[in-house]
Amino acid sequence: MNIPLLAGTVSTVLFAASMLPMLLKAVRTKDMASYSLGNIALTNIANAVHSFYVFDLPAGPVWLLHAFYVVASALMLAWCLRYRKTPDVGPSEVREASPAGFTYRMWFIDRLDQTTKYPLQQERSAS
Repeated sequence: MNIPLLAGTVSTVLFAASMLPMLLKAVRTKDMASYSLGNIALTNIANAVHSFYVFDLPAGPVWLLHAFYVVASALMLAWCLRYRKTPDVGPSEVREASPAGFTYRMWFIDRLDQTTKYPLQQERSAS
């Protein structure tokens, strides 16, 4: 019995199984608000670089685990870009992100209005 191979196989199954609830929830709810786009993007970059190392190793459980991570993080990035919600100019309005429609400055001003009780929000809605 090859103990290292067995340990690698068991840990691969456990690591992959630990990610399944996150993936299933993301695909079921399409709610990506709790995921960091920066973290997911960096994970994909790291996976691409790490692939040069992993696929230079002899074939084994680490290949399967890394392939699973590559696919899972690529799916999360695609879903995050497709389904993430971004605030529009109004604090209560939320719509799907689009490059032309979202302005961070307006979102920040609305958030500032809410936290400082600055009357700018009332002026904007009156006009």
